[in-house]
Formats: sequence, structure tokens, C-alpha cells
Amino acid sequence: MKPLGRAKSRLAPAADASQRPRLALAFAQDTVAAALAAESVRNVVVVTDDPGAGAALAALGARVVPDSPAAGLNAALAHGARAAGAARPGGRVAALNADLPALRPAELARVLRHAAAFPRAFLTDAAGIGTTLLTAGPGMELRPAFGGPSRLRHRAGGAVEIPLSGVDSVRQDVDTASDLRTAAALGLGPHSARVYAALSPLMSP
Repeated sequence: MKPLGRAKSRLAPAADASQRPRLALAFAQDTVAAALAAESVRNVVVVTDDPGAGAALAALGARVVPDSPAAGLNAALAHGARAAGAARPGGRVAALNADLPALRPAELARVLRHAAAFPRAFLTDAAGIGTTLLTAGPGMELRPAFGGPSRLRHRAGGAVEIPLSGVDSVRQDVDTASDLRTAAALGLGPHSARVYAALSPLMSP
């Protein structure tokens, strides 16, 4: 998770510079809470150098580790996967976007159960271009390639695409105002719902 002051710039102008950090943190809080509530999830590791975000997510039960690679998203995800693997040797790991404010534990559990049949697997985002989740089995490197058209990169890298329907909350990440409206229609988690309520007059198409 990048520092909150630089998060969610594409939500402008619907959300101003004081509101975007609050939204980004709320999205992450709802994502972490839902992930921790999902069946088969034992630990959630958050990679961030933002002290405020780290404290808030640790309070929910996440383990927070610093972004010691400081080399971008994919390096941070690989670092987080190593940290998770060290804490639970022999377990599966999954990288999950931190901006899934409508995430439902039961839907995430379905995705993880399906992914468990493959050495590496991924779920594409709602737009069908990016990736919201990538998993790796015991002894497998995660090899994240998030950002932009990552669906094609993960597929080319040998990860199996998860074809499930009915898991919209796991696919719906939020970069734009339109994404946020769609997530709100799915049903936002409590942290995001509180922040969104103050913004909703500005979020009309």
C-alpha cells in the first residue's frame, strides 16, 4: 500500500486531496477485514511505509511489514509473499489488491478454494484487463506482474486464470469514480461506506 498522500489520484476531481487518503485507507481497512474473515485465510500481511495506514490495519489484525525493497508494487508484493511464507511454511500465499471496498469473505473463500487446485492462479479485474488476486502454492514463487494489462502477463507467465462467476466483489477494485460507484452498488464495507456517504453527492456520473 503506497503512502496515503499519494493514493488514488485518479479519483480526482470527485474526491479532493484531503478525501482521497481517507478513501484509500477505508478501502484497505474493508479489504483487510474481509480477507481476515474469509475461510482458510490464516494471516494477512500488509506491505506499507505509511505509519497511519500501518497502525490502522494492524489494529484489524494484519501483520504490517515495511516496504524494504522500495522498488514498486510488484517488488512489494513479492516481499509480502516471502514474509507470509516465512510465518507459515508450507502454506499457500495470495496477493490481493488493497482497494476492494466491497469484498465479501465468502466470495474470496470461493476464489481461494478454486485457486488451490493450481500451482499459480489469478483472478482478473472487473474490466478484464488487470488482476485483483494472484496465488501460489507451497514451494512456488508468486511472481507478481500487477499493473496495467496484467491479465495477459500473468497468463503468459503460466498462472491459470480463475473462471468463476458470482465473485464480483473480488474483481471490483477502485481506481476511478465510476469504479467506486460500481463498488457502492455491490455494497461497500463499513469503513468505505462512512467515507463514501460524505462524497456521494459528488459521485454522480
